[in-house]
Formats: sequence, structure tokens, C-alpha cells
Amino acid sequence: MTDLPAPGDTAAPFAPTAALVAEIARVRQQVSDLHSQLVRYGLVVWTGGNISGRVPGSDLFVIKPSGVDYDDLAPENMILCDLDGTVVPGTEGSDRSPSSDTAAHAYVYRNMPEVGGVVHTHSPYAVAWAARGESIPCVTTAMADEFGGEVPLGPFAIIGDDSIGRGIVETLKGHRSRAVLMKSHGPFTIGKDARDAVKAAVMVEDVARTVFFARQLGGPQPIEPSAIDSLFNRYQNVYGQDPTGSLA
Repeated sequence: MTDLPAPGDTAAPFAPTAALVAEIARVRQQVSDLHSQLVRYGLVVWTGGNISGRVPGSDLFVIKPSGVDYDDLAPENMILCDLDGTVVPGTEGSDRSPSSDTAAHAYVYRNMPEVGGVVHTHSPYAVAWAARGESIPCVTTAMADEFGGEVPLGPFAIIGDDSIGRGIVETLKGHRSRAVLMKSHGPFTIGKDARDAVKAAVMVEDVARTVFFARQLGGPQPIEPSAIDSLFNRYQNVYGQDPTGSLA
């Protein structure tokens, strides 16, 4: 792992290897580019929402700066943080404030080492379920494929410290879902990397909308747990050109 200077230690500047520099640059580019997908799929408005990506082989992650217009995002203004959520001084973007959800992302990375990406959006249908304080029941094969069951509800938590992160971890630990609806706030998703977490964010809004429509027509019918297991295992391990299995 990467050795970082202790807080306030100006005698030990950040000095990554050439290989780590290349990985940081790759993740910066990926995280910057992926924010356009949040806009494309209607998951955010104004400057809300954020994506982060873990830098493989290090105790670092890259995250969006706070309050910056999506049109102005670029790799060089993504912010490099350690797993305590502290901005790495002297690196590109370190003159800006990181996302207000940085502490939550950092908590997830510290406590779920299998996670390589975290996304938060304000997508309207998923937020509506969160505002109701209700999980999304698994009533479609797409939900079974992607989330392996319901999309669970997490606790209400105040923005600014790691309370949201604790709620995410407590809810998703031991759960197959890569999405959680934080009560009265909205969806947070996790993935093997940032792209995987963005896919989960797109899909949770899709299923939130579909199940909402189903409820307008009457009571949607649940899927048997054994069928959910079968659908999830097939999708995670067989579907696509290069299946890599589920997150856990």
C-alpha cells in the first residue's frame, strides 16, 4: 500500500512510484468521464451527485470536487484522497474542496475492501422511494439479475461526517445488493470499480421507476427466493462477453 505522510507532516511529501502515478491518472480519467453518464441518464441535476474510484494497489481514491458544474469536470480537477478522506496535498485538484460526501465514500472503502467504486445520485424515482422510507421489492427479473433481491433501505444520516458511510456499510454488509436507499436522501451504489458502481446507479433508477409504475396498476407480484438466486447467479456469472461474478 502507499505510504502517506501523517497529518501535518510536511517533511514527507507524497512521492508515488511511476506505476502508481499511471494508476492515479487512469482512475482520474475514468471518474471524470463517468460523470457524463449521470447526466446522460438523468440521475442528477445542477452539481448534485458524485462518483469516486479506488486507486488499485493503494490506500487512495479519486472523487469529484464539491459544487463544480458537470460541464467543467476534467481529470485534473478530480481530487485525490486517502482512506480517511483527507485530500493528498500537492496533487492535482488539491486546491479545491472535495465532494461533501467524501467522508461517506472513505468509510465505505475502509470497511469494504472489495469495493472499487462508489456513486451517489439524486435520481428522482429512487429518491422518491427513499423519501417514503421504503425498500424496493424484488418483483422483476431485472432486479433479481442486478441486485439479487430487494434494494434495501438504509438509515437516515446527516451529511458531512461518516454517518452516511456507516449506514451504507451496515446495510450492505452481507447483502447482495449493490445499491442502498438512504432514508430521506437517496441512492448510493457500490461496484468493483467506478464504472460498475455507475451501472448500479443507472439500474436502481430503472427498477425504482418500473416498480412505481407496477404499483399504480395494482400489487406487483414477488418472485420466489429460489428463482431470484438462480437469476442472480446466472446474470453475474454467465451473462455478457466477460462475466466476472458478483461483487462479494
